[in-house]
Formats: sequence, structure tokens, C-alpha cells
Amino acid sequence: MAKKPMLLSDLFHETLKDIYFAENKIVKTLPKMAKAAQSRDLQKAFTKHLRETEGQIKRLNRVFKIIDKPARGKTCAAINGITEEGAEIMKAFKGMPALDAGLLAATQAVEHYEMSRYGTLRTWAEELGMPDAAQLLQATLDEEQATDSALSRLAETLVNVEAEHDLAA
Repeated sequence: MAKKPMLLSDLFHETLKDIYFAENKIVKTLPKMAKAAQSRDLQKAFTKHLRETEGQIKRLNRVFKIIDKPARGKTCAAINGITEEGAEIMKAFKGMPALDAGLLAATQAVEHYEMSRYGTLRTWAEELGMPDAAQLLQATLDEEQATDSALSRLAETLVNVEAEHDLAA
């Protein structure tokens, strides 16, 4: 029996499941990062991003409804690897001046992964004639880009500077 050809709509669904898993993993990871962060500003940034991520999951649920598929994730090796790196940083740099810089860098790696996924999904939704899905995905992409910019500003103005100073000095 011939195998059913996989189309762009199938790839869209598989990638949607991937980012759904990733967002749910991020919801579990951000509180740990906020607790580990030494900078009050970085803690606030993680807490804000947690609320945004919860909203992004709701948007993804709406996209699943648009394609008439159950909202379900599939294991995303990329996000598992990125979050494992973040956990290693939390362990290795606990109490150290560079901890927050490492946490922020790990978070930006997550943001960059998400931006690539959401940009791709938005483009495919447009190609597949799903303007409502494209609009939802673009809204999330806009949030991810804003978060990345805010994290860059926080790194440049505070976190990276503090990472160079001995806290005991």
C-alpha cells in the first residue's frame, strides 16, 4: 500500500504540535528561572513572560480549533535541549555574579527558537489560506520579538554589567 503523501498542511500541524509542547515546557521552566534570578528586574521579566506564554498557549489552542485538530504537543528535542542548558547554568552559576547573564542568554535562546517557529507557522498559515491562524501566530511572534528586545536592553544596561563584578567585593 502506498504511503499517503505528506503535504504542507501536515507539516503545519506537526510544527504546531512542536511549539505547543515548547510553550508548555516554558510555562514550567520560567518560574524556576525567576526564582533563581538574582536581579529583581530579571525576575519581573520572567514573570511577565510567563503571563504572556500562558496567553500564547491560548492562541495556539485557537489555531488547533481552526485546523480542527486536538491541541496536543509532541516532544520537542530543541526546547528540551535549550531548557537543559538553562538548568545547567542555574546549577553551575548559583550565587555567582554571572548567573543572571547566563539565565538571560538561555531565555533569549528560547525566544529565538520561538520566533523562528512562529514566523514559519505564520507564513505557512498564509500559504494555506488560514488568515485567522496567521493573525494569531503573528500576534505571538510580535510578543516574542518584544520580549527578546526587552531582554537585550536588560542585558546591556544591567545584567551583563553586574556579571563582571564580584558580589563579595
